[in-house]
Amino acid sequence: MATSRTTTKPSARERLLAAADELFYAEGVRSVGIDRVIEHAGVAKASLYNTFGGKEQLIRAYLDTRHAGITGRITDAVDSRDTPRERLLAVFEAQGALFGEPDFHGCAFIRASAEAGPGSLVEEAADNYRAWLRELFTRLAGEAGAADPQSLGRQLHLLYDGAGISARMDRDPSAAVAARAAASALIAAGTAAGTADVGRTGPAVTVASALG
Repeated sequence: MATSRTTTKPSARERLLAAADELFYAEGVRSVGIDRVIEHAGVAKASLYNTFGGKEQLIRAYLDTRHAGITGRITDAVDSRDTPRERLLAVFEAQGALFGEPDFHGCAFIRASAEAGPGSLVEEAADNYRAWLRELFTRLAGEAGAADPQSLGRQLHLLYDGAGISARMDRDPSAAVAARAAASALIAAGTAAGTADVGRTGPAVTVASALG
């Protein structure tokens, strides 16, 4: 007996978010006009305003969707590791997995915030993402036994940012390898070998001993 197979068509919201993700990430949130997003999504203009209210809200929704995807990918990578050190390094491995993808255009939040006005929904979304990442690094650094989890967390966050910028601007996926090696050295210095130095001269020695 033949059976009928039904497929659920994506909603207008899903189509708009998919179009926004593709266009905003590839070309920038300001250079892409709202009409292009609507045309790419194949929906009526009223659907966008009824669903999101306007372009600024659509950009915020696009960034929130990116945030959810990144946090899910990183959390899965971290949770798959056993030791605190491996869990910290897993953050860089999850990041590095993106560098070789043909549609990698760098950090969506850095790019969007560069075009955002102070206090905008876009800036708020970028701030939320960075706060989550900084808290993750700090928490994992504490679990790894860092003498100063906040300092090590900030150092690793800076390294994470730099790796993404290098991979994009230099078109060099191997930035992931260099970033992981530097992260490993920072973690070692901040959690064990560098503990005495941190107590004597402060966090700057941790960085110097790790990278020098």
